[in-house]
Amino acid sequence: MVPLLLLPLLWGGSLQENSGYELRLKESVTVQEGLCVHVPCSFSYPWNPQYSSGVLYVYWTNSCSLNISNARMSDTGSYFFRVERGYLLKYTYKDKKLNLQVTALTEVPHIHVPEPLESGRPTRLTCNLPGSCEGGRPLTFSWVGAALDSLGPWALRSSVLNLTLRPQDHGTNLTCQVKQEGYTVITERTILLNVSYAPQLTVRFSKGNSTALKTLSNHMSLSVLEGQFLLLVCEADSNPPATLSWSQEGKALSPSQRSAPGVLELPHVGAADGGVFTCQAQHPLGSQNVSFSLSVQRSPRSCKCVAEEQQGSWPLVLTLIRGALMGAGFLLTYGLTWIYYTRYGGPQRTRPRS
Repeated sequence: MVPLLLLPLLWGGSLQENSGYELRLKESVTVQEGLCVHVPCSFSYPWNPQYSSGVLYVYWTNSCSLNISNARMSDTGSYFFRVERGYLLKYTYKDKKLNLQVTALTEVPHIHVPEPLESGRPTRLTCNLPGSCEGGRPLTFSWVGAALDSLGPWALRSSVLNLTLRPQDHGTNLTCQVKQEGYTVITERTILLNVSYAPQLTVRFSKGNSTALKTLSNHMSLSVLEGQFLLLVCEADSNPPATLSWSQEGKALSPSQRSAPGVLELPHVGAADGGVFTCQAQHPLGSQNVSFSLSVQRSPRSCKCVAEEQQGSWPLVLTLIRGALMGAGFLLTYGLTWIYYTRYGGPQRTRPRS
């Protein structure tokens, strides 16, 4: 075993400083309890031919680098570096010392996520605690999240997580928790899953005075009266957002609103508006479209006018009938009166007395 090279500040032996001795060392180092740290260090000393017979008690020439694993609170303190070679070289570098500070564990895990995350594709995520090492305190991992409901408990207790994400996992939280053996403190990190998935198209419509939107299935037929108002709304559920466009019989249509390319308004549907309408969603993971046939029906205005005319002529007919009945009654009364006076000679006059 290599003799102790880093000595606590309270080490009693001190040697007189000589020229030619140089130590390059970071003098202040902080490490959290249970974690590991690497302290780079190099040194030099004046050469003496008599040193060749002695053994230099360091592993690498002119290197005094130090690895600290599983740091403890009791390790806090100041340390000197000392070099020995035979009985001639014994020197402690007192002009520079290592001040080591061990603090409570507050480090949070790091989650490595391969980008981009795609729905339906197997994904491998890893969780690690910065500052940990093989010689440090053993760690226990656990995963928490809505995207893990199909995994068994053993799969959630490893630093490596293998899963296949779904569209509904986009925007959900994924948490990695780490606990050191022998400690109750749990550190964790939570990330928001950004899952890419192909578009799912939905086309809805409303017509006339109705404001309720109804769903149109692919290759469905829609009938609208001529002159009616028609609203078409195309929506795509995807990540990242898909690019939407409308076309009629293969001819591109301009959206009613620039900010809403999936909205198409036809204020007064005409005969020329009939045909096949298509909404298309373009996306890096695949495109999708929904088509339907629009049929324009002529409005039954002429029948309504005839009915209105027929309905409007009834008052005139009734007036004529009423007038005819009144005239017939008058003629009947006049005729009966005339017959009476003709047959009976009218009322008898009183004869004068003789």
